[in-house]
Amino acid sequence: MKPYDRKDYFLSTKFTPVFADSGDDPVRDMLAGSLKRLHTDYIDLYWIHNSDDVEKWTPELIPLVKKGLVKHVGVSNHNLAQVKRANEILNAGGVELAAVQNHYSLLYRQSETTGLLDYCHQNGITFFPYMVLEQGILAGKHDAAHPFEGENDRARRYNPMLPQLNELLAKMIELAAQHHVAVADIATAWVIQKGTTPIIGVTKQHYIADTKHAISLTLTSAEMKALESLADQANVDTRAVWEQNMNQ
Repeated sequence: MKPYDRKDYFLSTKFTPVFADSGDDPVRDMLAGSLKRLHTDYIDLYWIHNSDDVEKWTPELIPLVKKGLVKHVGVSNHNLAQVKRANEILNAGGVELAAVQNHYSLLYRQSETTGLLDYCHQNGITFFPYMVLEQGILAGKHDAAHPFEGENDRARRYNPMLPQLNELLAKMIELAAQHHVAVADIATAWVIQKGTTPIIGVTKQHYIADTKHAISLTLTSAEMKALESLADQANVDTRAVWEQNMNQ
């Protein structure tokens, strides 16, 4: 990024409590390491990644914002109660909670069903969902007849679910054909229409164009409900082992 003016790009990185060192200021230490590696003097959006101790770690970001080292604060993998508490702590220090980053997709909607997504909308907090395509199972390339190949974690985790997803995937393929977009765009458009800003992994240039299609795509209310109904009927659990249950 060296050839570009710093104001022309947006940097986001994270503080992970489980990796905190034993120093006097582990949050500042981890941030300093990120600043050095990224060759910058501030981070646009700094996340507290995982909710190990909201009371302990959230206040530590306030002085970093005051010093200009961090422009905006976000929290990741926090449930509704933890997000509310983090917001209270930050507000008391004159800082706003800018963003929440959680697992959210057609197949995993705990952030919606627990009221967290509504809370974000009501309080001007941007919600960034990750795993929108569920490691590719909502991209239309894999189904019960075409499972993931190899002996890897993704194949072991998702292949057993594929038979339960046949009807949902068939509907997504149908809608993709009707709207002249990729199947993955249906899953992405769904989360966008839920008022979120999805995190999309881009490993190939054409994925950028596909994402642009998803942004411009508008699914009807009936189409949204049909997708949700079929996702519910699939009854699969895609929560990762390291993610907390948002219902607790």
